Order: sequence, then C-alpha cells, then structure tokens
Amino acid sequence: MPAFDTAMLVLAAIALLAATVNGALGYGFSSLTVPLALVFYTNRVLNPAIVLVEVVLNWYVLLTNLGGVRSVWRRVIPILVGMLPGIGIGALVLTSLEPGWIKLATYAMILPLILVQAAGWRRPISFGWTVGFPFGTGLGLLYSVTTISGPPLAILFNNQGLVKHEFRAGLALVRVVESSVTALVYYRLGLFIHDSANVLLALIPGVVIGIPLGAYLIRRMPSETFRRICMSFDAWVVGFGFSRVLIELNLMASPQAYIVMATAILIDVYLLYVFFTRPRSASAAAQMSGERFH
Repeated sequence: MPAFDTAMLVLAAIALLAATVNGALGYGFSSLTVPLALVFYTNRVLNPAIVLVEVVLNWYVLLTNLGGVRSVWRRVIPILVGMLPGIGIGALVLTSLEPGWIKLATYAMILPLILVQAAGWRRPISFGWTVGFPFGTGLGLLYSVTTISGPPLAILFNNQGLVKHEFRAGLALVRVVESSVTALVYYRLGLFIHDSANVLLALIPGVVIGIPLGAYLIRRMPSETFRRICMSFDAWVVGFGFSRVLIELNLMASPQAYIVMATAILIDVYLLYVFFTRPRSASAAAQMSGERFH
C-alpha cells in the first residue's frame, strides 16, 4: 500500500470523478471507484465505506425521481426479494476468501458486463419472477462482494423501454434496498473497521462536489455520449486492475498479464468507433437528447 496521504489523495480524486458520473446518470459511483481504489485497498476495507456513501446517494436519487416509482415498483419486487439471500451469501464470501482472490473475482465479473453494455446490447427482458428472482440473487451476491451493481442493472433497465425518470426511479429503488440491506449485514458481521472510516472520510468531499457537478454537466451534453465515454474509462481501468491482480496472485507474469488490459482496450476502441460512426435515426436522436435514458 502507498503512503497514507498519497492513497487518500488519489481516493478523493477518484471519488470526485465517480460522484460526477453518478450525479449525471444516477449510477456509476461504485463501478468507477472500486476498480481504481482496489489498486490501493482490499475489498474488506473499501466495501463498508463505499456502501455507506451509496446509501446516501441512492436515497438522494430515489427522492429526486419519486414520480417514476409508481410506474416501476411492482416490476422490481422479484429482484428485491431475490436480492436478500444473495446479499447474505456475498457478505459471508467477503469475510472468508483471501482478498486477492476477491479482487480477481471483482474484475472478472465486471469487465464482461461493461463491454456488453458498451456494445449497446438490446433485447427485451421480462421483470417477472422467472427472471427477476434469480437476477436479484446474483445481483445481491455481486453487490455485497464488490459493491458494484450498476452494469448489470443498466443492461436490464436499458431493455425495458423506460423513460428517463422511470429508469432512474427503478434503478434507485433497487439500489436503495441493496445498499441499505448490505450496510446492515456488514454491521452485523463486524465489517465496519477503523481503516474503512478513513476511506469514508476521503470519499465524502468528492461526493459533495461531484453530485451537483454531474447534474449540471448532463444538461449540457447528450446523456448517451456521456455514458459511453464513462464506460470506456471504466473498461480501461478494470482491464488495468485485472492485469495487476493476475500479477499479484502469480497467475501470470509481467508484462504478459497486461494482455488482458490490451484486449479490453482494443475491444472498447472498436465499440467506440462503432458508436460514433453508426448512423443516427430520428428516434435515436431523441434518445440522445434525453427523452429516453439508455
């Protein structure tokens, strides 16, 4: 681990960037913060601080999008019910596995989800119990181990044809439950430790500044373009973290391990090229201007 002051300064900068994205899109704080911060900290130290921040952020997003809750709350019930056992299982995994392997699992699960989302994958997905309950269980497991759930949630909600306030309300409703329940489970398992409190103090200033900054920026550029740029940054960061942890666990040597990062970058560059060069239909233009949130 680097010197304390250096780590705190870097983490504060990461939090500012991630909070700006969250303020603009309604999600993205943990999926940007965690891959970068795992370079300096383990999940056991980082997760409790991230979860406490996300409890506040998610309640803020939900309260500012209450108008869309009526349209989506029934749809997300299967996800919320399925999430509860997943959170419990994931928290136990967090307390029992070696930190390096948890890092590896975090990167391995998140990178494909980011690239699928970046590819603009679209297919109607039902919110029914058949899909929603197992999806919720997997989501709860993923979140309690990594504090990341934005990419799979975005893939699911992007394929529902929801308007912007419905998208944000549904996303916030799920995330309020997952972060609040996870915080309670972490507390019961004694995961809130002194080092996590130091991390929390480093996160707070960035969150306070970044949330309103993101809300301001998103009004001045197409939400889809902003989201796509953020995903590219995320994919590159996760690729770097993936390569680093392969070296730490002696699974691959340097520089061969950085083939993972290079592959992620090449795939994302291609997807960026497709995104910025494909023709825009009239409906897509409407979506890009913010009438729909994808």
